[in-house]
Amino acid sequence: MAVSLKDVARLAGVSIKTVSNVVNDYPFVSPDTRARVRAALEALDYQPNTSARGLRTGRTDLIALAIPALDEPYFAELAGLIVEAAGRQGWTVLIDQTGGDRAREKLAAGGSRLHRIDGSITSPLALTASDVTELVRQRPMVLLGERFEHITADHVAVDNVQAARDATRHLIELGRRRIAFLGAQARGRTGAVRLAGFRSALAEAGQRPDPALIVRIGSFRRAQGAAAMARLLADGQQPDAVFCANDLLAVGAIRTLLSAGLRVPEDVAVVGFDDISEAGFGTPSLTSIAPDKREIAEKSVELLCRRIKEGLTGPPVDVVVGHRLRIRESSAGSTTSGPPG
Repeated sequence: MAVSLKDVARLAGVSIKTVSNVVNDYPFVSPDTRARVRAALEALDYQPNTSARGLRTGRTDLIALAIPALDEPYFAELAGLIVEAAGRQGWTVLIDQTGGDRAREKLAAGGSRLHRIDGSITSPLALTASDVTELVRQRPMVLLGERFEHITADHVAVDNVQAARDATRHLIELGRRRIAFLGAQARGRTGAVRLAGFRSALAEAGQRPDPALIVRIGSFRRAQGAAAMARLLADGQQPDAVFCANDLLAVGAIRTLLSAGLRVPEDVAVVGFDDISEAGFGTPSLTSIAPDKREIAEKSVELLCRRIKEGLTGPPVDVVVGHRLRIRESSAGSTTSGPPG
């Protein structure tokens, strides 16, 4: 037979109401009592009746996480951190790979008949501002990544312009003058805002960006980075440094450079963006902008929690998380920061 709250209360020597308060993580339970109840819950292997609780609270304890691609290390790492943070709230995370498709992004953020959700964390590529406004009216939603001009949902992101500026300044301070940018995009704003930071840093240094060294990319994949660098070299446009809009592009670019007999960083210094785990373990290891992915996960779950559990209303909240430049062999020639911990 299933273990009941009454069974747990009897073992812990408290009331059923106290057990219920601990199970639902309500405040105003003393630490000693909470510890005693949790010990009893564990000893009896109590499993909450989520269906009954859902009927009582109107919540499912399910949230959706919509990301463009599970096989991209940045999103995979971020998803793991979000699942970890959500677990501490007692939530189960339904992860959907959208491929940047608008219909899939809307479906993932809105839930379905099969999976009714309490809210969503979404990294959109195709959603419009009107889509977001419509979705946020239905249930709480937190956006990751680039802002819409008129934000209508809570939002968590790194300052991409400043981060790209920092990466480009690093290359300028190394004395590099022919600096290429890989990652201009026809779709999505990430490449555009990082390109803006790149241009800003060059302008501050009194340099003009060479249009021939700004390469448009279809997607942020290793193969596209390799192909883009190959096009630059084939066109006789060898740079002395490259800032790539993400680490996968940088990994591909380095492969092409080494295959062409060029040295990294002696001939061409390379900087990426995202600080994925792979960045610290390649040869050469990759200098990269490291967004605080753990803070992105914690803040996005915190904002969603406030909307769901506290019924928070009011204007959307915009959170900018920190970043830092991790300098490694691809620009400095020696490992000064080491692999990510």
